[in-house]
Amino acid sequence: MGAHSRKCDWCGSGTPIVRDMEPLNSDYQYWCAECARALIIKGDPIETYRELEGEPIYGRLLDEHCTLKRFYSFATA
Repeated sequence: MGAHSRKCDWCGSGTPIVRDMEPLNSDYQYWCAECARALIIKGDPIETYRELEGEPIYGRLLDEHCTLKRFYSFATA
């Protein structure tokens, strides 16, 4: 499946912006902006991730909405 045809694993309709590199459930690896934002607000952000669009969209969401002082890691490989 091509990167542009993939949909968010949670909602099934949004275009993924981030991939969870260490998912608890392998069925939920790819997240659109809205679902990723909801995870952060709920207090369950993705900790090891890869940005998919070449821009730090998820990183900005973390900066804007995350109040927890955890260390997050951007996966480069």
